[in-house]
Amino acid sequence: MSRDNDLTSNVHGIRDLIDYQTGSVVSRTLIDQKEGTVTVFAFDQGEGLSEHSAPFDALVTLLEGRARISIGGRPHEMGKDDMIIMPADIPHAVEAVEAFKMLLVMIRSA
Repeated sequence: MSRDNDLTSNVHGIRDLIDYQTGSVVSRTLIDQKEGTVTVFAFDQGEGLSEHSAPFDALVTLLEGRARISIGGRPHEMGKDDMIIMPADIPHAVEAVEAFKMLLVMIRSA
């Protein structure tokens, strides 16, 4: 079981938990437990994650910027405050149309 101790029992602005880095994708895991993870990401414009799949459902919420998330080959344009569920075992990819931040919540099956 792992938690970011700097965050526990304190109020934080979620967009301020991570900064952009030129030409990079940056992540910060907020909660990492056997039941699931909560991670915040910052993608510089043009950066992304190539197509892959995961054995668990995942919820993505865009915190700022614009992204294209493809699920099963179908692209979805997303902006601030949009969310999408990426189903388990379905290939997906992420592309930064412009620099963006997102929150990823992954729930693991028992």
